[in-house]
Amino acid sequence: MEAVAKVKNQRGSAHKVRLIADLIRKKSVNEAKDILTFSNKLAAKILAKILDAAIANAVNKAGKIETDKLIINSVLIDEGITMKRYRSRARGRADMIRKRTCNITLTVSDEHNTQNKKEENIGSKN
Repeated sequence: MEAVAKVKNQRGSAHKVRLIADLIRKKSVNEAKDILTFSNKLAAKILAKILDAAIANAVNKAGKIETDKLIINSVLIDEGITMKRYRSRARGRADMIRKRTCNITLTVSDEHNTQNKKEENIGSKN
């Protein structure tokens, strides 16, 4: 069973969010929550909210499910739109300020399903 949570045009550059996403990829949900709770980055708070949404989607989709057995299958961070603003400078010039956004997709699934997929992949490679 797999559940997905998405957010589009979240403020913050994709590069900064990827730094935190790399810490929680392929971890259990409880371990990922601990990592995000004790991280000082703003992106950690954003990813924590998305993780909670993905867990709620899994519970809603499967009915009774143990959230302790969920793992983070994938975290995709893509660049979103860039808002362009201008700041006036000396001698009548202007500099562009880029306010970057990112699109985040987080997928959680059961441990049992991912292990079965790994076994299928191992058998197909031989």
